[in-house]
Amino acid sequence: MLQQTVVATVIPYYAKFLAAYPAIDDLAAAPVDEVLGMWAGLGYYARARNLHACAKQVAALGGFPDTIEGLRALPGIGPYTANAIGAIAFNLPVLPVDGNIERVAARIFAITAPIPAAKPAIAHAAAQFMQDKAARKAPGDFAQALFDLGATICTPRGPSCERCPWRGACRAYAQGNAASLPARAKKPERPRRAGVAYVLLDKVGNVCLIRRPPSGLLGGMLALPEQPPVAARWRDAGEIAHVFTHFSLTLQVKLAVVPKLPPGALAAPAKTAPLPSVMRKALDAALNSIDDCV
Repeated sequence: MLQQTVVATVIPYYAKFLAAYPAIDDLAAAPVDEVLGMWAGLGYYARARNLHACAKQVAALGGFPDTIEGLRALPGIGPYTANAIGAIAFNLPVLPVDGNIERVAARIFAITAPIPAAKPAIAHAAAQFMQDKAARKAPGDFAQALFDLGATICTPRGPSCERCPWRGACRAYAQGNAASLPARAKKPERPRRAGVAYVLLDKVGNVCLIRRPPSGLLGGMLALPEQPPVAARWRDAGEIAHVFTHFSLTLQVKLAVVPKLPPGALAAPAKTAPLPSVMRKALDAALNSIDDCV
């Protein structure tokens, strides 16, 4: 959950998730739709699908692999996560390079090439930290110490170099350019996209939904239709904007209320439907437009 999501947002989701699935076997046995519903609002839904698939595979294996190769073979586990599990759970002499450790390494070794192109060079440099005997003896503690160093002292802006225990070995500190590293390439302007979300409600407050394809944007999630699901009197219900990682999206919201939803339609109570954030925004806009008309 903490990949691509801030701690404050994650905490209530994490507590709810653990209450629902206290063990790997519980998560593995849960329907994937239920897991996706628990994840609604966190974004990056491929993480939830991979987590569920990973749980099923671990349950089938009878436990987590205790090698980096075995961990990397699990769904959704890449180099960083494999190294983090390996170091913290199995005491393997590897280093999980997150943004904090990346920043520390870029400054210690004065790597001036901009990110993201410099990421492999920074990761290679950071691996040299593991040559220290203490680091190899307690790799999980060492990784956590580096995380904390980057989060509290070697911060992105205004690093507290005078308090840093490594300032004597820091090349960027010696050069006086620690605050400017790691350098970052200028991000291209985020593309803009537009679409329409159709909100079809019945008289008792249910909304007509669709299931997104399993792969791609919002893969496998419940969503509002992109086309009119029935011939009805559609009216404008406002516009919402949402920012994804690689593009920004504007949706025109259309609303219609009918006595009953079409037979066989996928439906859920509008106020509690487990929708991803962008769809919840559109649905709330439609519900608010009804309130405004009352």
